[in-house]
Amino acid sequence: MTQPTTIRGEQPLAAALFLATFGVPVLPLRAGKVPFGNCRACERTACGGRPNMKTPGPCLCPLPCHGWAAATTDPAVIGSPEWTWAWREAAAVAYHPGGAGVTVVDLDDAEAIAWAHELLPATRTVRTTRGEHWIYRGTMPSANAVRPGVDVKSTMAYARWLGPGTGTIAALPDVVRALVVKKPAAVRPAAVTVPAPAGGGTCPHRTPTYLARGIAMAEQRITEAAAAVHATVFATFLAVLSTHGRCGCLTEAHTARLFTAAQAKGESPRHCADAWTNALHRLGL
Repeated sequence: MTQPTTIRGEQPLAAALFLATFGVPVLPLRAGKVPFGNCRACERTACGGRPNMKTPGPCLCPLPCHGWAAATTDPAVIGSPEWTWAWREAAAVAYHPGGAGVTVVDLDDAEAIAWAHELLPATRTVRTTRGEHWIYRGTMPSANAVRPGVDVKSTMAYARWLGPGTGTIAALPDVVRALVVKKPAAVRPAAVTVPAPAGGGTCPHRTPTYLARGIAMAEQRITEAAAAVHATVFATFLAVLSTHGRCGCLTEAHTARLFTAAQAKGESPRHCADAWTNALHRLGL
C-alpha cells in the first residue's frame, strides 16, 4: 500500500474516495466504530446479518456486506446510491488492512505501547484515542487480545483510518506473526461426512470471490461464537444455504469447512449433519 500523506476534504465520503485512489479498501463507520451494512437492506441487520453488525456475518442480500467484507477501492461502489446514505451519516472512515497489504498492531494502552517499543521493530505509527496503531507491510490472520491491550488487524478485519502516521513502514516481523499462532489441538475433529450440496441451478454470483468470502465469514461466525453454539451453527448453515444452496457453486469442500469449524467448537458430527439437514428442510431444498 502506498500511504497517502494527507486527506483532501473533511467529509467521510471525500476522504474515502481519496484513500481508494491509493489502493486502500474503505467502508463507512457509524458512531461507536461500528460499520454500516453496504445497502439499505442491511440496515439494522434486516438482511439477516449479525447483531449490531459489529463483525462480519452471512447476509441474504445480493452483495457481500458488513465490516471488512464490504470494503472496496471501487469509486463507483463507494459513491453508489446504496452507500450514499451511509456516508452522509458516517462518523468515520474505516479500511481493510489485509486488502491494502498491511497489518495493524493495535496498542490500546501505555503498557502495550511499552511492550511494542521493547520487542517490535520500529515502523509507521498512528496515534489513536487510547494508544497507537503500528503498521507493517504484509498480511496475516487477525486476532483480538493476543496479549493484554494488543489486537492484530489484517485479513478479515477493519481498522479506523486516523491519518497517515509517521515513520517508514517496515516489513511484518515474525514476532508479530507468532502472536496469533495457536498450539495444535490435543484432539483433532472427527471425520466428517457431508451431505451432498443442494445445487443444480444456474449460479447467479458474479465472481468466485463472493462465495469464498461467504464461506470465510461463515467459518468466522462459528469460530467466534462465545455462547449458544448450537443455535449459531444452525443459523450459519441456514444463511449459507439461503444464498448458495439453490445454485451449483456450493461444493462438498465448502460444507466440509463449515462442519470442521463447528466440530472445533464442540459440535459432534451428528449434530452438524442434523443442523445441515434441518436447514435444508427449512428452505425446502
